[in-house]
Amino acid sequence: MNRDLTKGPVMRSMLSFAIPMILGDLLQQCYNVADTLIVGKFLGKNALAAVGSSFTLMTFLTSILLGLCMGSGAVFSIRFGQKDETALKEDAYAAFALIAVITLLLNIAAFVFIDVLKVFLRVPEEVWGLMRDYLVVIFFGIAAGFLYNYFASLLRAVGNSVVPLVFLAISAGINILLDLWFVCGLKRGVAGAAEATVIAQYISGIGIAVYTLFRYPQFRPARGDMHVRLRRIRGIAGFSILTCIQQSVMNLGILMVQGLVNSFGPSIMAAFAAAVKIDAFAYMPVQDFGNAFSTFIAQNYGARQKQRIHAGLKGAVMVSVLFCVLSSAVVCIFAYPLMGLFVEPGESRIIAEGVRYLRIEGLFYCGIGCLFLLYGLYRAMEKPGMSVVLTIVSLGIRVILAYILSSVPDIGVAGIWWSVPIGWFLADIVGILYYISCQNKMLSQITGLESKL
Repeated sequence: MNRDLTKGPVMRSMLSFAIPMILGDLLQQCYNVADTLIVGKFLGKNALAAVGSSFTLMTFLTSILLGLCMGSGAVFSIRFGQKDETALKEDAYAAFALIAVITLLLNIAAFVFIDVLKVFLRVPEEVWGLMRDYLVVIFFGIAAGFLYNYFASLLRAVGNSVVPLVFLAISAGINILLDLWFVCGLKRGVAGAAEATVIAQYISGIGIAVYTLFRYPQFRPARGDMHVRLRRIRGIAGFSILTCIQQSVMNLGILMVQGLVNSFGPSIMAAFAAAVKIDAFAYMPVQDFGNAFSTFIAQNYGARQKQRIHAGLKGAVMVSVLFCVLSSAVVCIFAYPLMGLFVEPGESRIIAEGVRYLRIEGLFYCGIGCLFLLYGLYRAMEKPGMSVVLTIVSLGIRVILAYILSSVPDIGVAGIWWSVPIGWFLADIVGILYYISCQNKMLSQITGLESKL
């Protein structure tokens, strides 16, 4: 199942690698949607608002670990492109040790500061009790998220995007079944929805770890290998921490917007909770394609294949635009029935606000599609700091505009929705101009890559 992306037809290699990643995240979104759909239909508006706000928070916490794993995955991909198995093995150990320690600290902090979240996120009193019940359980799944994302990044770096899909499919199916059982059968409320998710996460996390260590003996720790080289830690940290900052800044901005949304009350919270799930589902294919594109670029960067990098970039832009146009059409046309999946027909205000959000965001998916390609490009070509800059531009503008526009009485909550695509396009402009001015310099670094890494 391993795929060497430095050989064969460019677009066929990239798409065949990307499709399992896209399908995997579709399944991921399915079991995120399952929580929201089941809670919204069976537990009511306040429960939907509680789970929706919790999802935004958990996305932020998970983004820290995901960023570390994605950054490490870029290093693994470069090593794989260089055919340097010793360095790949040492980097894998170093990354595991570094991310495991950060996971432990993050998990402790989540429980210690849980009650501070009510104030930070401006959660209404009638929602907080349900939200806290959900979070107390869901925080136990943070370690499972680390296991899955670490081993999925390692497998994808060596060209295997199918196995992470398999474990995610198993996990998604189990999560949906347990959701129905715990919430509808056992009447365990929002805590039951959280328990279903955590159980499913550990099945996928432990399962993919066992598979990787069994199937790839080169990654299996031996007694003589149980040490971590400081220079490997520094190299991994240089990539992964900047990617972590990029991912966490992105989701911190979203979390700040969530607090602003919460200030408009439970109905707007519920509309946002449902619409964000649909929104994430719609643009998720271009996000995953951007990650697959990053692996393709990183492997060819390590193998010093300049022409394949050029060809891959041109093809990726065309594919991403096609994905975005199709997603935009579906979301804008079917906004009402999509909201109706989550919300009872009588909740007209919630549905109307969710539809308005979807149609504003849905018109401009090409903006975020371009941004995901830029993130992947700079991460793969040893410029993770530029991804941070683009994230700060995108999210900084989004947060500032959201607070300014929503305070204008004639604009209100719609100002929060409009701030999103404006941030996307301004960040795109910055990223494209930087690439035009620096592309020759970045590609010239390939010649001295081996000595630097």
